[in-house]
Amino acid sequence: MLIVKRMPDITNDERGRRIFQLHKEKAVETALDKIRHGLKSELAGFSPQDMQTLTYILGEAWVSVERHTWEQCSFTKLARKDLELIINIGNRLKNKKIREETALDEICSILKCSI
Repeated sequence: MLIVKRMPDITNDERGRRIFQLHKEKAVETALDKIRHGLKSELAGFSPQDMQTLTYILGEAWVSVERHTWEQCSFTKLARKDLELIINIGNRLKNKKIREETALDEICSILKCSI
């Protein structure tokens, strides 16, 4: 006798959250690819932890920024000092030294300068 295990039903909310997460991850990965292209060898100077923080904070920014604004950002134009600032803001947010709203406002102003 063949026993078939049925996959649990997934709610529309769960499906929507997963799709949102996939879009966020794709947007961040695309931004990181553009950053890598723009900075080339300079990016090697960042630690894996810095890159983790950058990935995290870009994801948080993607959630907060209007799609139109995000798509206009020229991540290839970000300078090393811009990334250092973004990573520093991300670290301050992770360590609860600044509020999330403040951190995202600061990051969005850096990103908007690249437009």
